[in-house]
Amino acid sequence: MSDDFLWFEGIPFPNTGLQPEILRKLHDEFVIKDEDVITVTYPKSGTNWLIEILCLIHSKGDPKWIQSVPIWERSPWVETNIGYKILSEKEGPRFISSHLPIQLFPKSAFSSKAKMIYLLRNPRDVLVSGYFFWKQMTFVKKPKSWEEYFEWFCQGHVIYGSWFDQIHGWMSVRQKKNFLLLSYEELKKDTKRTVEKICQFLGKTLEPEELNSVLKNSSFQAMRENAMSNYSLLRVHSVVDVPQLLRKGTPGDWKNHLTVAQSEAFDELFQEKMADLPRELFPWE
Repeated sequence: MSDDFLWFEGIPFPNTGLQPEILRKLHDEFVIKDEDVITVTYPKSGTNWLIEILCLIHSKGDPKWIQSVPIWERSPWVETNIGYKILSEKEGPRFISSHLPIQLFPKSAFSSKAKMIYLLRNPRDVLVSGYFFWKQMTFVKKPKSWEEYFEWFCQGHVIYGSWFDQIHGWMSVRQKKNFLLLSYEELKKDTKRTVEKICQFLGKTLEPEELNSVLKNSSFQAMRENAMSNYSLLRVHSVVDVPQLLRKGTPGDWKNHLTVAQSEAFDELFQEKMADLPRELFPWE
């Protein structure tokens, strides 16, 4: 087990499954097609939930696809070696996932008509979720304590770099017609309305029973029980124990982990870093 990151263009990445040459080629040469649907998030922001919803919208609520094909094959992470290969060889419309900051994303995306959905989440919950998730993985640097990880996150010394920097980057294209900005909190608060919003953005129509099936089969419990979606199929040498992708999924869980001092320090950092962006972008504030 290595304690090192893979550093590329000043951003720390997992030290296995990604290569600088692929990341470089991805940015310069990978072609995003007009018919592609792209999910972009900072890690631990509800990525897999959104992917599951998109797959079910595509199948009009029929769960056969999500119950027979692993989630990372249905919507591969384009920056990984495997995802890059799968997507490069795939014909027709593709579901694409990524945690990349905007400056490393395929440049072809910004002249395409591909539908891009960015899912935001309260960074305090991202912080807590990341702490518990990355501890299970053998391919990322491990903190000695919660306190150390808190400092790492605030400094941006975590997988995929600074949350603050990534949000700033992607919010610069939020006005584009083919870009939909969602928050994890709104998806959790009113899943049905948010799924309808996604359908409208994608130009898809669901019958009431199809919509109900989307909601049922993308629920926290359904995904937790679906081996194709809960990462229980992950290779044993990649994890310390059985991987727990879906831990709680509850907005506000950070209150159970951040001390008063940490909470106050984070609030101050958030206000400083995000002062130039509209407050309505952050519904949890």
